[in-house]
Amino acid sequence: MNSTQDPVTLLGTRNSLPQDLQTLLARYPRAHWQHHANLGEMSRFWLQRHDMFREIGSALSGGITDLREGRKNSGEFAGWFAPRLQFFLQQLTTHHHIEDNHYFPVFQRAEKRLEKGFVILESDHHIIHDFLGRTAASANEMFSALAGGGDRERRAVSSYAETNQQLLDLLRRHLEDEEDLIIPIVLDRGEDRLGIG
Repeated sequence: MNSTQDPVTLLGTRNSLPQDLQTLLARYPRAHWQHHANLGEMSRFWLQRHDMFREIGSALSGGITDLREGRKNSGEFAGWFAPRLQFFLQQLTTHHHIEDNHYFPVFQRAEKRLEKGFVILESDHHIIHDFLGRTAASANEMFSALAGGGDRERRAVSSYAETNQQLLDLLRRHLEDEEDLIIPIVLDRGEDRLGIG
């Protein structure tokens, strides 16, 4: 994490992108994205990936709630939860790697006025990846405790649920801000002109 980053822009403390990064968003509000002629296949796919992360994150939270409230036993939960969590963590890592190394540079070159926004998003990725590591470690502790039951299981599940919720809160803010920065650039320029079509 960049310790010199303005707290207003830091993931976990901000409520949206700073106003100076929302100039294109004001011209291309979310309500008009889906029907805009410049929203091409690549952008639609990217938005679908973001929706997938939101959906899997919600499903994982629901699974934890089911375990805590006795709707799933430990064995059912572990068999259902582990592959979904692994997929979620792996796909997020790959997704961010592609964004950092391919798409962000394209958008930065296309819209220099928004360069600060991509610095913010890259910082977000570092923060999120720190939480991915914490989430994996907490999940391993939880899976280890599931076999024993009792207080150890309850503490481990509770600890994991807290870490998971922190990750999902950070991820939701990041995904929304990332979309608010990038999709208006796409709508303004078009995928072919940007070289991503």
